[in-house]
Amino acid sequence: MCVSNMLLNQLDAFLPPGPPGQQRRRIEGNDQKRKRMKNDSDISRPSHVRSQLEACASLKNEQVAARVTDGDKDEWFVVKVMHFDRDTREFEVLDEEPGDDEEGGVQRKYKLPMSCIIPFPKRNDPSNVPEFAPGRHVLAVYPGTTALYKATVVNTPRKRKSDDYLLEFDDDEEDGALPQRTVPFHRVVAWPEDRH
Repeated sequence: MCVSNMLLNQLDAFLPPGPPGQQRRRIEGNDQKRKRMKNDSDISRPSHVRSQLEACASLKNEQVAARVTDGDKDEWFVVKVMHFDRDTREFEVLDEEPGDDEEGGVQRKYKLPMSCIIPFPKRNDPSNVPEFAPGRHVLAVYPGTTALYKATVVNTPRKRKSDDYLLEFDDDEEDGALPQRTVPFHRVVAWPEDRH
């Protein structure tokens, strides 16, 4: 408060005197508090963070790519967002595919941080989807599964005049060659560079 008053006094010295009765009114006490008050969330979170949190919250009931760490290995697979907690910044997700026999065939729930979730492009809006150039590494759903693997773009949907990418999945060798597989554009996301 002391610094604010000092700054106001310094500013007053620079301002030319106005006509009588038009003096600048000082804001005192409660008036000053009202002028400065903002919603707590506005103060604690810059607007880009708020919009990011709103985007995360809007993913409820959407399918997303999720990185789940099981022991010492990371796996990516398709999950459904059940809830996003803005305070902890964690997603509660459901693996809709029943587990293996050893897991009793039940759907598994996970709590994952924002960094482990990648939203898929909207199926009904291909115009707003970034196109990955041939040779680029992507993360894509392997055909016939809900698992995502690293793949290399061979051809793009626009060049093929379709909604599918033509991809070669790493470690997908058949007879010494990598087969080319088609994957819908809404099941292909950017390769997370920091997670080789």
